[in-house]
Amino acid sequence: MGISEIKKILSEATIDELRTLILDFETDERAGVIKLVESAKKRIAAFEAEVERTYRMKEYERKYENCRYICGIDEVGRGPLAGPVVAAAVVLPKDEDIYYLNDSKQLSAKKREELYDIIMEKAIAVGIGFSDEKCIDEINILQANYVAMRKAIAQLSVKPDILLNDAVQIPEVDIEQVSIIKGDAKSVSIAAASIVAKVTRDRFMVEMDAKYPDYDFASNKGYGSPKHLAALKEIGPCEIHRRSFIGNLL
Repeated sequence: MGISEIKKILSEATIDELRTLILDFETDERAGVIKLVESAKKRIAAFEAEVERTYRMKEYERKYENCRYICGIDEVGRGPLAGPVVAAAVVLPKDEDIYYLNDSKQLSAKKREELYDIIMEKAIAVGIGFSDEKCIDEINILQANYVAMRKAIAQLSVKPDILLNDAVQIPEVDIEQVSIIKGDAKSVSIAAASIVAKVTRDRFMVEMDAKYPDYDFASNKGYGSPKHLAALKEIGPCEIHRRSFIGNLL
């Protein structure tokens, strides 16, 4: 079998298939095949490390495994000068792992989009809540954050037995809550919520870029980038700017 054909077979193989294929090819003494086998072994090792990392990130899910529905909650958008704060509530299945879940800030935009699709396909329930710039200006960002989280919970198709929150206690919620510092890096449920919230908000800000192109929202997502700040000073704020955030800048 030619090296190019072996390369194609190995590149298209699943992890389980790779384990068998390595046994077939590791006796081949051609330098090209030896290199391909070593690469395949590294791929297997990397996946096994991810399986272990995912297991560690399910510590809280195992702790509360007697609960039927465990919901992770997280938000994005507390810091930008424009746009909403967006919260997501996600109930993941207990009988299936989703690998590579992590704090959305630790993932590339492409990986977030890939995982978003997987989460939306496999999750038992997903809820998303928005608090727009008017709400933020009226009641402050912290309270608006809580409003968005309560909206996300209300959007779920099932009622959670417990909420795993990223470092907050949400007022006016009649469900047991567990606040986890840096929870989006310690719980798969919170990580999934972090990804859903981030992708949802980023897509919204790209839409707003088409409506308000001067502020470069597609790139900065509402944060104070140099181009964004320059536009603010030159033409002033648009409809989705948070007036309570930009007063000093203007």
